Amino acid sequence: MPLPDLREKVRFTSGDTTCAAWHYPGTNGGCVVMAGGTAVTKEPATDRFARRFNDAGFAVLAFDHRRFGESGGAPRQVVRFAEQRADWRAAIACARELPGVDPGGVCLWGFSLGAGHLLQVAADDPGLAAAIAQSPVTDGRALAPHAARAMTPLALLRLMALAVADGLGGLVGLRPLLVPTAGVRGDVASLTTADAMDGDRALDPDRRYPDWDQRVAARIALRMGGYRPGLHASRIRCPLLMVVCDQDRSALAGPALRAAAAAPDAEVLRLEGRHYAPFLEAHEETVEAEIAFLQKHLTRRHGLA
Repeated sequence: MPLPDLREKVRFTSGDTTCAAWHYPGTNGGCVVMAGGTAVTKEPATDRFARRFNDAGFAVLAFDHRRFGESGGAPRQVVRFAEQRADWRAAIACARELPGVDPGGVCLWGFSLGAGHLLQVAADDPGLAAAIAQSPVTDGRALAPHAARAMTPLALLRLMALAVADGLGGLVGLRPLLVPTAGVRGDVASLTTADAMDGDRALDPDRRYPDWDQRVAARIALRMGGYRPGLHASRIRCPLLMVVCDQDRSALAGPALRAAAAAPDAEVLRLEGRHYAPFLEAHEETVEAEIAFLQKHLTRRHGLA
């Protein structure tokens, strides 16, 4: 359970609004910038990992993308890839100015779609110390047909109709048409793959986050297929840890492994399990490997305390 006295709420400017974040002060000069994916807000996405990183001495800045959680921005629950990457860059700038943080000791940590975003962000920022991509969405072109096959034809047709209506409505300022981020086969939801419904027991098993809105604007279904952040992996110059779940049906292991192979300085942690395994049966293995990676590339390489 998060302890409020060990962290403080901060806000930083991104675009024409502000993003909300938890800042955990550290002791060794390193800082891990963290965010989840799609509609997963900072608490369910990062709490369990952030506390462990902080216990190891690292500062943490865990944030909500704009339009989600406690961050600003309207309309709500709308994923815009370029905006969210801009939020990552703004979070990095904020982290580099935090008290006690070495500007050269910043590492990125992302999960799912957030992990996909950080691949392009890391490729564009040679000053990062390291990056950790956990169950990353790396290739929407590979994922889209797989996700479509996981839906019934009627549910897919209804989702696409909602997505088109939502996209057109957005052009004229109508309120977003929201769908659940996850569902079972037959549901009209953003994702109905075999492991999509693992999210609740992985991220909020004790129902500690009652304000977490697990819906997203339907227009994301029209955009995901063209989003391929893994193509930027070859330009990442900092050390990269790719956490890949071999039975991942929501982001797929194959594209993540190909992205890791293209990165100049990548390590791969392969886990048995599905998309949310790092939060479930493989949690200890994952967090221990990630802390060891941080210590190797931040504490030792950069001479931090």
